[in-house]
This record gives sequence, C-alpha cells and structure tokens, in this order.
Amino acid sequence: MVVATVPADPNAPISIEYDETWKLQSGAREPALHVLHQRCASFLLEQQIKSVVLKASAAPRSAATLSLLHSAEVRGVVIAAAASTTEVRSLAKGVISRTYGDRTVDEYLKDNDFWSSKTAGAALRAGSREAAMLIIAAREG
Repeated sequence: MVVATVPADPNAPISIEYDETWKLQSGAREPALHVLHQRCASFLLEQQIKSVVLKASAAPRSAATLSLLHSAEVRGVVIAAAASTTEVRSLAKGVISRTYGDRTVDEYLKDNDFWSSKTAGAALRAGSREAAMLIIAAREG
C-alpha cells in the first residue's frame, strides 16, 4: 500500500507518505479477509484518505490458478473497504501503458530518473513503484 499527497500543481512530484505491505493474518481465510476489510476501512478513515486508486483486474492468459483467485478475493475486500469510506478508482496497467506518456508501465518502473522526478518524501520501495504509478497516472490522466 502506498499513500501519497498529490499536489495541485501537476508538475510537482507526489509526496510518498507511507509504503508498506499488508499481509493476511494466518489461519482461516474468511476471518483474515474480514480483519483486512476492517483494517483497511479504519486506516482510510483515520488517515483521512480522499481517494483510492487500485490496479484493475486483468484477464489471465491461461487458466486461473488458485493464487489468482485468492488475489481477486483480496482485491474485492480492499475495494469494498475503500468504497465504504472514500472514492475508489481502478486503472488497468494496459490502459496506462497506452495512454500515459510514450512508454509502457514496465519501462517507467525501471527508470530511476522518472521516479526521482515524480516522487518526493519517504522512500519508495522498488516493488511499490507500480502502485505509485497508479497514483501518478490517475492524477495526470
């Protein structure tokens, strides 16, 4: 999860406030999903988050695996929790690649200079760049 302050000036970098991975609690999946829902909704309310941008689901290129179905469950829980507190928007990686700039998302993810110019504040983990890209693309697109 990446939380950023988005300045009104579209040329100013977003300011990273929070970059952490949330994991499901161990044990039965159903109660763990409930806890995730509660944690997410509470976090968004407490932090006064005004908007949430999520990566949209994409069609699998082969048969859906159990891990893909589990990740879809988690995405649904997060969408439901976020929608209970704020505005929610989903962006597809493919759409961003076609509509943002002149490169694909994957090319931007590898470009350290891009990230230096587009982000400020707390350190952004390399693995969180895709989440931050959603914020940047939502702001500029």
